[in-house]
Amino acid sequence: MLASLTSFAITSAARLLTGARALWLGCTAQPTQRLYYANHSSHGDFVLLWASLPPELRRRTRPVAGSDYWLNGNLRRFLIRDVFNAVLVDREQRSPQANPLQAMLDALEQGDSLIIFPEGTRNLTEEQLLPFKSGLFRLAQAMPEVEVIPVWIANLNRVMPKGRTLPLPLLCTLSFGAPLERIAGEDKTAFLERARSALLALAPEEV
Repeated sequence: MLASLTSFAITSAARLLTGARALWLGCTAQPTQRLYYANHSSHGDFVLLWASLPPELRRRTRPVAGSDYWLNGNLRRFLIRDVFNAVLVDREQRSPQANPLQAMLDALEQGDSLIIFPEGTRNLTEEQLLPFKSGLFRLAQAMPEVEVIPVWIANLNRVMPKGRTLPLPLLCTLSFGAPLERIAGEDKTAFLERARSALLALAPEEV
């Protein structure tokens, strides 16, 4: 009960504070298993993307998050496990034998959709996107039946800039693109470049 109420409060607040608007440009909001990948410039990215999904999609969509941060404290642990039902990964890879993608693969095999950020860390540079890590390619290769959907999150880093406690009144949009076409025999470099280009194509033009 507490988790459900907290989920409602967070999704409502996220949409209210950011004026979030989901634009389904290349796909529709249907209950298809998907791997949503997005640009990463703010701590609120996965919360806003998750909150922008219709309830029936949100129930089966799990953000991927670092266990080193989210398991540090009872409140964070409650939010990430009970509210967001996230897939937790060990970013420090304390066990060299462990597959860092295994938890994500297990979730996909169970029929869940995932939210991931292939840059691997928040982009605090002037570049639109950092280079992609290989995880997106490996997940897509392992689960070819899962749709891979680019999502561009615009303005969230300006709505809540670093050092500010109250949001600025700017409209935040999430643009959902078309599923990436699967190309037989495509190598990692080509796939990641194509995935990166598909995400950049959704970015609004600078004015």
